[in-house]
Amino acid sequence: MQANQPDFFNRGPKPLTRVLIFSALSVGLIVGDANYQLLNQVRDKLSLALYPLQWLATTPINALIEGKDFLQQQTLLVGENKTLNNDKLAAQGMAMRLHALEIENAHLRSLKVASESTPRQTQLTKILYNSRDPFAAKLVLDKGQQDQISLGQIVLDASGVVGQIVRVQPLTSEVRLLSDRNHMVPVIVARNQLRTVVYGSGRHTPLEVRNMAPNVDIQVGDQLLTSGIDSIYPAGLPVAKVTKVERTTGNAFARIYSEPLAKIDQHRYFLILDAPAAPPPYPIEASAPKAKKH
Repeated sequence: MQANQPDFFNRGPKPLTRVLIFSALSVGLIVGDANYQLLNQVRDKLSLALYPLQWLATTPINALIEGKDFLQQQTLLVGENKTLNNDKLAAQGMAMRLHALEIENAHLRSLKVASESTPRQTQLTKILYNSRDPFAAKLVLDKGQQDQISLGQIVLDASGVVGQIVRVQPLTSEVRLLSDRNHMVPVIVARNQLRTVVYGSGRHTPLEVRNMAPNVDIQVGDQLLTSGIDSIYPAGLPVAKVTKVERTTGNAFARIYSEPLAKIDQHRYFLILDAPAAPPPYPIEASAPKAKKH
């Protein structure tokens, strides 16, 4: 048995009529909104009402996109920062090497000028290392017998005397510095030509002028030059500058200290003076006449 629909559902226009009505209404709304903006206020109110739903729907997606972009930017910035730091360190290292080369070139130029003013020919030499003896003030150089280096040759830099060759091997040689305890150099005071001897007293300690009377005419600031009377050091080479003079009452001698003019601990390159010509033989002293026998 088929149930009949209530009269409520059978009332109203037919479906085709409804379609025509709603189509005409839609066309009218479209035309009116296009020409007269009839629905602007309705659209604004609906947009305002729907904004929370739109925000809730789009916020997670926007957050994911922004987070992804942030992480990508962070990774890129970290890589760029690392690259810039590496470039900075490399540039600093290069600048330090260039500065060291500039200093070394300036020193080599000064050595060239000094070699032109020395009374003998010179050879350029480089320090290899310090002597193994911690109590001796010595250096090992890169010139030896194959470079015609011999015992007794003088080593100097652009500022003054460094020391003397005391050992020669085929490829290297050893120089005893002015400050070595076993080293002494005959000198004169440039101001008044007073002759004396300067002695080494140990590495990194002042040189000493010994056995001089308390009233000796030596002052702080006096420059000491080689006197040349030992036939080893040419005359006139700068040796040291007087830094301290102690004249204590009751002492038989003055205590006179000086510092080498050569920058021994600041450079790697020195000059080796060629060996001097052999000095003439020491004159034979005439023997006293013998007494005649009666």
